[in-house]
Amino acid sequence: MTGNHRNSGLTRRRALAVTGGTVAAGGLAVTGYQSAFDGALVRKDITEGKSGVPLTLRLTVVDATDGCTPVKGAAVEIWHCDAWGYYSGYTTADPGGSAPPESEDGSTANDATYLRGYQIANANGVVRFETIFPGWYTPRTCHIHVKVHTGGEKEDGTYEGGKVSYTGQLFFDDTVAEVIFALQPYSRHSGSYTTLGNDMVYDGGGASGGLLTLKAVHKADPSKGYKGSVTFAIDPDAENTGAGSGGGGGGGTPPSGAPTGTPPSGAPSENASPSASASS
Repeated sequence: MTGNHRNSGLTRRRALAVTGGTVAAGGLAVTGYQSAFDGALVRKDITEGKSGVPLTLRLTVVDATDGCTPVKGAAVEIWHCDAWGYYSGYTTADPGGSAPPESEDGSTANDATYLRGYQIANANGVVRFETIFPGWYTPRTCHIHVKVHTGGEKEDGTYEGGKVSYTGQLFFDDTVAEVIFALQPYSRHSGSYTTLGNDMVYDGGGASGGLLTLKAVHKADPSKGYKGSVTFAIDPDAENTGAGSGGGGGGGTPPSGAPTGTPPSGAPSENASPSASASS
């Protein structure tokens, strides 16, 4: 899970050490990056200055055991790599192919926390995140890790306690990824990108397997960004870590030097009023 990290004001280098179907909790058993810190930051914008194509996520949590009613107060946690395939917490791990060192990205991001965070679901079960389109690392396709926590509390800018009711990954269409990865700064990471059909985690199930349907902010200019929305159908009374659950795909291997763990599988669709406001 995610490690006791509080916003301690560490500088970047001192810190080194989406509309589709609905997916029920369960999903894929995955070996890959662990969420690095329990008590991760509760915030809407997780970029910390990391450059990339903007991505706005609208995520909805519903109770699969109670007519898909919204789960107010659920904490949605996401984390993903940057444009060159580096994760906060593991910035020295080799993403494969040929990529500049993570330290050359020019941002002031905290190497322990960038592109990670929580949001607390509002009365409609909705959270929103502002982030960037993830890059890739060998041998995985482009993806976002996600967990839904219930029963905990927001405290001092973090979320603590409770249990994990959903563990998953979200995926991106190859045609969209191809366009994005031709843009700066993504294009500075060259090598053999793993498509959805060859990914060891994505099960080929489309929306039911976590594949996001994305809407371009400006059709003629993909650099302006994308919007995506997903719905997680969970059992708030159950605990789901993703380990040993059903589904295909096998294990997802992280870059060389990175630890292993049991992160995510996927989920999609929308079940809340467009006028619903997310928690800040």
